[in-house]
Amino acid sequence: MFFSSITFAERINNFVNVANDQLWGWVLIYVLIGAGLYFTISTKFVQFRYIKEMFGLLTEKETLSTEGKKTISSFQAFTISAASRVGTGNLAGVATAIAGGGPGAVFWMWIIALIGSASAFIESTLAQIYKVKDDSGAFRGGPAYYMEKGLNKRWLGIIFAVIIMICFGLIFNSIQSNTIALAMEEAAGVQPELVGIVLAVITGIVIFGGIHRIAILSQAIVPVMAIIYILVAIFVLLTNITQIPAMISLIVESAFGLREVVSGGMGAAIMFGIKRGLFSNEAGMGSAPNAAATATVSHPAKQGFIQSLGVFFDTILICSATAFIIILSGVYTNPELDGIQLTQNALGEFVGAVGAPFLAVLIFLFAFSSIVGNYYYGETNLEFIRNNKVALTLYRLAVIGMVYYGTTQPLQSVWNMGDLFMAIMALINILAIVLLGRIAIAALKDYTNQRKQGKNPVFYADSIPNLPNVEAWEKKPTSQK
Repeated sequence: MFFSSITFAERINNFVNVANDQLWGWVLIYVLIGAGLYFTISTKFVQFRYIKEMFGLLTEKETLSTEGKKTISSFQAFTISAASRVGTGNLAGVATAIAGGGPGAVFWMWIIALIGSASAFIESTLAQIYKVKDDSGAFRGGPAYYMEKGLNKRWLGIIFAVIIMICFGLIFNSIQSNTIALAMEEAAGVQPELVGIVLAVITGIVIFGGIHRIAILSQAIVPVMAIIYILVAIFVLLTNITQIPAMISLIVESAFGLREVVSGGMGAAIMFGIKRGLFSNEAGMGSAPNAAATATVSHPAKQGFIQSLGVFFDTILICSATAFIIILSGVYTNPELDGIQLTQNALGEFVGAVGAPFLAVLIFLFAFSSIVGNYYYGETNLEFIRNNKVALTLYRLAVIGMVYYGTTQPLQSVWNMGDLFMAIMALINILAIVLLGRIAIAALKDYTNQRKQGKNPVFYADSIPNLPNVEAWEKKPTSQK
């Protein structure tokens, strides 16, 4: 029986590896880069033109709904998605990218972020346009919703909803807990099973509290932990300032195979950079739109800007901070180190013995906020399929179970499974946003025209002619027609 179970596990792992080789063997890479370039050009470089606007929108206040209840503000929606984005991808994911693809992988992480932020604008704007109100009066939405209402394909929305429920709520959360367990074991020798029990209990307390508790938790934790980590990275850079030119040169040369640091050269750098870049910033994957839809804003483009900024925040700031620490330390050349333990050892080179415990605490905050954000993505998609309290309770219990399960599994197996479901999600979502992209572009034009007139842009259901199945936006008042 024992040998049979091992054989079955190996077969599953082999299947996942073969599927990943097929999907990530340039197919998904071409799709991600192609979609990013298409949206960058069709929006006239929206991610760069509106960078000042993005920061300004973060300060917009939350409002009251028509029922008198507090709503989710732009900043809270930003932090919910950041809670999912900013996690193991920024610390362990960057480490696995450099370990597998060399320093050149960092360059390709930057590229996918710069062009992918245009895809993030499109998907999040669409999520706002096609959002709906749930029974509590809060907004929900995301790819499943715009597939149903924009494409008139509910069946496709259900497929996507099932995949994101499995991917984020279950598999990605096992990756987060796996990373926390490894970090705690490296720093203090804490047994993974004990970490799993503690994580499962805390996760249950938070996710049974509802979306507003998730928003409050994310708003409190994410900015603080990001600032602390960036300050540590700045300290490392300043104390090694003379090595920065050589480091940048190494990253660029390795990205194009001019200096081969790991086997695979340029191909490995591109694949690992884009794969881990997508895991970290989620641009085009279809996850962040679920958070974007929760915000109460006067115009859908506003939340598109906010989520586009989130990609920069995640990759250009947080991921770069990790990459610089790892590359400057030189420990990435040790083949025995990977994941969060590589990052911990790298940081230890600069701050001494305190590095591993500090990063263990930080990864707990990063990864736990991701667990909470990931769960919300699953919940909102479960409600899309069917609003059922029993099903929701069972799903919450499954999430808690996978949080524990992840702490007991090998690093590579959970990451491989995450890569597979991430690829499937991205392919389905990109197909949808390419088909619906003209609607988001029309919303951007409407926003731009109102801005030119000195107005605070307001969107109506008929702001875009012949726009079907829009529920959350009122029609333009007769006096304004």
